[in-house]
Amino acid sequence: MILLRIAYLVGEYPAVSHTFILREVAALRAQGLDILTCSIRRTGPQHHRGPAEKAEAAATFNVLDAAKRPGRLLAAQLRALRHPGRYFSVLRQAWRMRGPGLRAGLYQLFYFLEATVLARHLQDRQVTHLHNHFAQASCSVAMLAARLADVPFSFTLHGPADFTDPRLWRLADKIAAARFVACISHYCRSQAMLVSPQDHWSRLRIVHCGVEPERYDAGPARGQGMLFVGRLAAAKGVPVLIEAMARIRARCPEAHLTLIGDGPDRARLEEQVRRAGLQDAVRFLGYRSQDEVAEALREAALFVLPSFAEGVPVVLMEAMAARRAVVATRIAGIPELVEDGVSGVIVPPGDGDALADAVCAVLSDPDRAARMGAQGRARVQAKFDIRTEAAALARHFTKAQQ
Repeated sequence: MILLRIAYLVGEYPAVSHTFILREVAALRAQGLDILTCSIRRTGPQHHRGPAEKAEAAATFNVLDAAKRPGRLLAAQLRALRHPGRYFSVLRQAWRMRGPGLRAGLYQLFYFLEATVLARHLQDRQVTHLHNHFAQASCSVAMLAARLADVPFSFTLHGPADFTDPRLWRLADKIAAARFVACISHYCRSQAMLVSPQDHWSRLRIVHCGVEPERYDAGPARGQGMLFVGRLAAAKGVPVLIEAMARIRARCPEAHLTLIGDGPDRARLEEQVRRAGLQDAVRFLGYRSQDEVAEALREAALFVLPSFAEGVPVVLMEAMAARRAVVATRIAGIPELVEDGVSGVIVPPGDGDALADAVCAVLSDPDRAARMGAQGRARVQAKFDIRTEAAALARHFTKAQQ
């Protein structure tokens, strides 16, 4: 039997917006894998809402914390220089991957230094494989650290940020270096195929993010409560939802909206609500734990996600697992999860009128909403159960050792 000790690297872990990674780690451990978690940056207490998050935060190795200590940084360099050929080869690779300008070059040197610190940690813990989530800065560190530590490397590709500038992040180089790439949707895989040579396409595997359906199973929807969960940032399209609320209230006077999450646009969105006179219809709750999100889904009648850019949103899986009808936008991998008219309604992104029409149509027909909710739960159970996806990921890790 192959002994597996997998290190997981994320830019920020644990984080409230990435509970799916915490869930994946737990599911892999349940599969019998030894998973060590690493984070480039230490997350603040606002991200540690529940006991699982607190435990993960306490056990996670923080790369920057170690790199900022001169003694540990020097020790990492001396360890890596035991293999000078490899050390300078990886340093050259880091420099070749730089973008234009001095700043981009400096960042690559920082990534290299972080990689030496992470590589020493991997060697000290006898890690046999390094896996990273997302294809941006932390993936650059992971690719370099894996070479320095002489262990296989893989990563999970999400989007849309992973595809915003694939040349800047050298996505093709990272695919070429990886034993495999876990793509969260067929759409995601197609974008990776677009930037990588055809002889690397076999490395691109579909591995969904997932949920534990039983955590979110809720009873029949009641009332006209709408729920949004996500980061309050431009990509989520929340201004369109608030704009639509005036039309929704005119047709469904009891409708009200709860927003869970935080982010850079919160103050601006709260001001938009005040200007529209919707203070009695819209409330902001800030960050909430997995269990608190599950409770909010039980109290909601409808889940709404008006995003402009997504991968395959885990929060939609959670809502569908809770038997809630969903209204979402027709972008990226969402149609791979939500079947329009069956498990929810899909509308054009940025179209407030279409969003209002879809919401009111669902709220005014509870029987239809219940049928959609049942179909959505069945879809998540069949295709997006985290235990099934973790088992597939575990098989890929095992094959990567061979």
